[in-house]
Amino acid sequence: MKEFKHEELVEATESYSRTHLIGKGSHGCIYKATLRNGQIVAIKTPSLGVCNLQDTSTIENEAHILSSLSPNRFLVNLLGTSHDSTTGHRVLVMEHMPGGMLHDSLHLTSTPPSWPRRAKMGVQIARAVRFLHDSKPLIIHRDIKSENILFDSKSNIRLADFGLAVCASSPSHQRLVSLPAGTMGYLDPSYTTPCKLSTKNDVFSFGVVLMEIMSGTKAIDVSRAPASIVEWSMGLIEENRIMEICDKRVEMPRHMEGAIRHLIILASRCVSSDEETRPSMTEIVSKMERFRIPICIWADMVQGLVHLKTRKKPETVAGTSGHGGVPRPKFLLREILAGDIL
Repeated sequence: MKEFKHEELVEATESYSRTHLIGKGSHGCIYKATLRNGQIVAIKTPSLGVCNLQDTSTIENEAHILSSLSPNRFLVNLLGTSHDSTTGHRVLVMEHMPGGMLHDSLHLTSTPPSWPRRAKMGVQIARAVRFLHDSKPLIIHRDIKSENILFDSKSNIRLADFGLAVCASSPSHQRLVSLPAGTMGYLDPSYTTPCKLSTKNDVFSFGVVLMEIMSGTKAIDVSRAPASIVEWSMGLIEENRIMEICDKRVEMPRHMEGAIRHLIILASRCVSSDEETRPSMTEIVSKMERFRIPICIWADMVQGLVHLKTRKKPETVAGTSGHGGVPRPKFLLREILAGDIL
């Protein structure tokens, strides 16, 4: 693993100035930094509270977990580490994710994600968790939530924050699993004791995130009755009102109703109170990849393009002039090529 000179990190963050701070949690602070070679990175340091308690186990654990994994396009990968010579604490140098958090994309934006985009998000998150569970030895994340899911420069999903993750066969990390850990709303109710730790705990958390993506509502929302997204959504499913779970802010394309219905049912299986009936991440990815937009939709798109191309004056994108506007056929192609489908 690459060892960065701490002096360079101090210089790149202007002594860890608040102007470089881009994220803050109970275990660490994240700073955006530009290294001397021009590379933009994220630097993770123990939070002040952690430093005061002299407990940097989560930072050390994250370094251990990520260094044991090969780089993966669905994870926020570790680039290297450094040591603060003043405090002796380890510092992590991570890939920088300029696209922000899934949580903010769902709850703090005036333009919520489209339905094809949401379906794509779900598949990418599932692939990230599957990669962890397929690793040898397997990794259990233990804190899958929308705030730990980030977007890279191409708006693809990356799973982050491995401070609570557990390497299933590593006895050196038993101290981390002395008590169940996670975030309220996403934490599996079945995970009540250390011996209950399993990949099914991550499956439950993934199911909550998938419900959050489909509904556009938070995992815990006190303005909703019931406040828990699991209880609320399962109640609607039991009453056969599945599509009422869907985010009302975004119009549902008719051709996607079937796929979205399947995704919601799959999410309900993930959060089942009977953990034995929850699917594995391999099964989840397999099923989600089957919910792709039917080929007939592509045929409809192509037919529409041909129809528009035969017009004497191509329809332009709303808000542009006929002289400088983009012909509608090209605009549709741009949407397609941007990957706004599964």
